[in-house]
Amino acid sequence: MRIWLVWLMLCGVLALSPAAIAAEEQVSLNFVNADIDEVIKAVSQITKRNFLIDPRVKGTITIVSSTPIPASMAYDTLLSALRLQGFAAIESDGVTKVMPEADAKLYIPKVGSNGGGDKLVTRVFMLHHESAVQMVPILRPLIAPNNVVVAYPNNNALVVTDYASNLKRIEQIVNTLDQPQSAAAIVIPVKYASVVDVAQTINRLMLDGSVIANGSVDASQRFMLMADTRTNSLLLRTDSPARIAQVNGLVAMLDVQTSTPGNIHVVYLKNAEAAQLALTLRSVLSGDTAPPAAPSGPLSPPSSSASPGASGTAGTSGTSASSSAPATLGTPSSATAAAPVSGGMIQAYTASNALIITASDAVYNNLRAVVEMLDVRRAQVFVEALIVEVTAARAAEFGIQWQALNGLNGRGIIGGTNFGSTGQNIIGASANIGSVSQGLNLGIANGTAMLPGGVTIVNLGMLARALETDSNTNILSTPNLLTLDNEEAKIIVGQNVPFITGSYAQTGTTATATPFQTIDRKDVGLTLMIKPQISQGGTVKLQIYQEVSSVDPTTVNNPGGVTTNKRSLESTVLVDEGQIVVLGGLIQDSVGDNRNKVPLLGDIPWLGSLFRYDTRQRTKTNLMVFIRPYVMRDAHSHQGLTQDRYEYLRGEQTKGAMPSGTVLPDLPTPTLPPLSLNNGSTGSAGAVKP
Repeated sequence: MRIWLVWLMLCGVLALSPAAIAAEEQVSLNFVNADIDEVIKAVSQITKRNFLIDPRVKGTITIVSSTPIPASMAYDTLLSALRLQGFAAIESDGVTKVMPEADAKLYIPKVGSNGGGDKLVTRVFMLHHESAVQMVPILRPLIAPNNVVVAYPNNNALVVTDYASNLKRIEQIVNTLDQPQSAAAIVIPVKYASVVDVAQTINRLMLDGSVIANGSVDASQRFMLMADTRTNSLLLRTDSPARIAQVNGLVAMLDVQTSTPGNIHVVYLKNAEAAQLALTLRSVLSGDTAPPAAPSGPLSPPSSSASPGASGTAGTSGTSASSSAPATLGTPSSATAAAPVSGGMIQAYTASNALIITASDAVYNNLRAVVEMLDVRRAQVFVEALIVEVTAARAAEFGIQWQALNGLNGRGIIGGTNFGSTGQNIIGASANIGSVSQGLNLGIANGTAMLPGGVTIVNLGMLARALETDSNTNILSTPNLLTLDNEEAKIIVGQNVPFITGSYAQTGTTATATPFQTIDRKDVGLTLMIKPQISQGGTVKLQIYQEVSSVDPTTVNNPGGVTTNKRSLESTVLVDEGQIVVLGGLIQDSVGDNRNKVPLLGDIPWLGSLFRYDTRQRTKTNLMVFIRPYVMRDAHSHQGLTQDRYEYLRGEQTKGAMPSGTVLPDLPTPTLPPLSLNNGSTGSAGAVKP
């Protein structure tokens, strides 16, 4: 039994001895300015690894080993030497790829692979408390320039590719920084003062001290102070105990009951109008109902103004906000109403847009909270109206007319055919040959004829007329308006045309007669009036009045006055922001066929065309009105639209530049200067170039 145990132990020693000998095999690495290829070849023979070398891997390596090292350390030593030369090794499918460090991160086989030393590894760090975006500037200097660190904000993660030895340090830094904040929100009750005023005062006083030299905020001094008007308390959150003590001390000094009776306070408004807000607050305190609001319906068309004794035509073009607000908003009567039942008094000082409130501390605190909620920036609405009018008209005329004028001085025969109006009939052409209208006109004349009374006319025996007209009109108008929410705005582009409404002349001699006329002036052109109302869902309610009018040119010399063509629309619609909707329009197709003929003779086939006059006309009118609103809730939302319109006009001015002439002098065309936008605000455009 003992002999068998000795035999088994001897067999085990013989079986393990080759592995033990191989594990303890040591090598000496001594390379002085040796080519990288030769060093890699030597390490490949020692470690039995397969290497794939990028052609860009060039240079020399110096490795000095004073004492032999285990063969397993030869590969790690090679990786360190390659890293110093800017190269890296990536292990994949039994092959070690040697390439430049900048490209090695693209060949890492998998994320989170285990490794140590100078191997390139990609790790994903999930942050639970700190922001991954804010962590990137902290870690970037600690990572090799050719390697990457990026943040994924959606799940607050960091993706880092670097050497395994450095990633262990990065992991320690991330774990140290990603800690829950120890500071919790502190509630500081306020008894006498207004919590809104106290919060504004402390924020204005203490925020300046947290800004360091480069303009950033010192994290150790960072704090957040908010006002809770419902409980009249301050909410404070900060990591600095010194800041907590400072805020508590300031609140204790400010939150005291004043000995001055009346407690007069001045509140400067940022967005609301002092006069209107004063009326609202007085109604709340006194319990009186506010004046009834105007009914919400379509806007009324602009009224005209009579101007006795005035005449002439003036062109107008401009945009103005509506003046439908009550005239008493800024008057003393509206700002000095009776004191409310509660004993407080509210006065509006419109010069600086401020409120003067005299009330007890409790009443003032409630009023101050209401003012803070009402004094907010109002949204604006940019409305673009699209008025499209396409008209196509075709007309044709053809006819032959006859006339016989013989023996007019004595006895004779007068006869013929006469069709059409002035400029078309043969009798008018005989009296004045220049009155024949446009088209092809063929006639046969036989001298002149004398009418009774001594009037001489052309003896026109035959007149044939042929005319065909084809006209197309395409009009696109895009009036634009920008106005505040719930504020009416109007734009008028056209002429102010006088209309005679009456005349008067005194009886008597010519020397004493003083005739005069009364004239009513009306705007003729394009008018757009809107009043928008923005809902929380992004829908815009629009009250719209739109009108397109023009003077009929054929009635300019009419003694009874001119005639105007008018197309107007009144409507109240709901439109989604940025969407185009059709408001209304007209699609009209009219056809007219008129025939004048001689009875019986005009009905004869073929020959009947010699005794008739045919007129045909077809008119197609397509008129549509569209509208598109844009909601602008902040100071930066108008930049895109403003720059688009501004650059469009600059392009149109460039197209309209006068070409250089050989004889006439060159006159520079006025152009708009480039639009400068600085930090989201429209800068000064400068003067227009002469």
